[in-house]
Amino acid sequence: MMKKVMLVEDEDFILQGIKNIIDWGALGMTIVHMAQDGLEALACWEKEEVDIVVSDISMPRMGGLALMERLREKSKRVRFIILTGYDEFEYARAAIHLEVENYILKPIDEELLEKTLLSAAAKLEEREHADMEQIDVKTDLMRFLNDKMDSREQVLYLKETGLSAKSPCSYAAVMKLKMDSLGETKLTDVMRWLWQTVTEQEIRIYHLPPDSILLTLSFMSERGREVRKYLMEVLNQIENRFGIQIFISISPSFMDFTEMPQAYREALQLQKYLVIDGYGSCVDGEYINNRKSMDIAVDADRLQRLIIQKDKAGALTFLEDLFVNHVNRELEADALLQMCLRIAGIIHGIREEYKLAGRGGKHHLYHLIEEMNHAEDIVQIKSVFSGEIMDIIDSIHTEESHYTPVIKQILAEVRENYREDMNLKTLAYKYHMNTSYLGQVFQKEVGCSFAQYLSNTKNSKAKDLILSTNMRINDIAKEVGYPDTSYFYRKFKQCYGVSPASLREIKKY
Repeated sequence: MMKKVMLVEDEDFILQGIKNIIDWGALGMTIVHMAQDGLEALACWEKEEVDIVVSDISMPRMGGLALMERLREKSKRVRFIILTGYDEFEYARAAIHLEVENYILKPIDEELLEKTLLSAAAKLEEREHADMEQIDVKTDLMRFLNDKMDSREQVLYLKETGLSAKSPCSYAAVMKLKMDSLGETKLTDVMRWLWQTVTEQEIRIYHLPPDSILLTLSFMSERGREVRKYLMEVLNQIENRFGIQIFISISPSFMDFTEMPQAYREALQLQKYLVIDGYGSCVDGEYINNRKSMDIAVDADRLQRLIIQKDKAGALTFLEDLFVNHVNRELEADALLQMCLRIAGIIHGIREEYKLAGRGGKHHLYHLIEEMNHAEDIVQIKSVFSGEIMDIIDSIHTEESHYTPVIKQILAEVRENYREDMNLKTLAYKYHMNTSYLGQVFQKEVGCSFAQYLSNTKNSKAKDLILSTNMRINDIAKEVGYPDTSYFYRKFKQCYGVSPASLREIKKY
């Protein structure tokens, strides 16, 4: 690929001379910009970036060094070549921090300039090759860890990375870093420190973007709880040295690196305990083995009543009681998840009943669960629910009190008989009304068509069954009045933005 060059020189005859003395095409280069000062060069850069800048030092409005400072902020890869007079040479050399390729004295030595241009191009090629290799390495790692390689590819990958030899006893550990605690520290600084410090056994370190590190540790014999103790010491050293908050989860032991993807997944599954144990903790299967898999009861009627009565203090006290008195380090992560899903369902049900829009619009439940799953501790989860409840209370209104008597009766009938094959025509006959007129009244008062309201009611009931039971999806479809399962899938996804099966997967964490 042709390298793009920008020439910057305030003397026009020198600018044209540089353009003409070099056979740019023979060097694999093309001049895309010619500018006579730094400001003009910056404007050119905004139109099209270049690979190499050849610039004079002294120019009006903005000189060469100031230009390079600005361009270095925009690009780490661009190469600079400085043109300078003898009396400016030492001044130019002060720009060493800009990674200047060379300082060429005027009058310009054609051979030296050509040699310097080729050197700059070679360094660009090396950097691009290294970047591509790094991308390939990360891509291959994730394909391996996620079992996306066939057996032949896996054997080749293990051999190329030195993982093909069996180890008496290895462990995989996922180290999650709290990114806002990094400060000026880079994640690579932590990785470099690990390489230099963890020397008691064989260790391999991989970056898992954006905020995690994967470690594999190999020992000569089974270590069990010693591994957790050892990694807890490593965690404490990192926190003391860098001030970074960390959470580590550890897989069971494995002997063959073909088992590493499974070990990685098991360590990743344990990351869900971050929300209970918090940063500064280290967990493995044995550590969480005796956690309570209890069912935390959520009094749905009471929470609904507190919200509808606009009792903010009561609703917040309700949440506080759930999270403070029932959630601790003795609790299984899945028990906490089930409790949170129930609360999410209650909140979304109220939004639906009172037609209150939330983030994500009609797909609000999906967005709420996503936000809940991304929370890193109990305080964040509680904050998500508190914010939702306060928003509902601030915007809730009792529109149903303004419904005409016939619409009230129809809404009550839908809530009671939504499983049946109901339609506006039979209801109009029942209430001695014209079908078209009843449809207009319903649309005006409720805000949607009767068919849409019935569909929303069925889908809401189905959503509750998906989140609170282990019923098969087909059975749930029939339970809420959808004899055709494929039609149920389509209507449910239209309503919530996620399929019934996907929502159940979210439930399973």
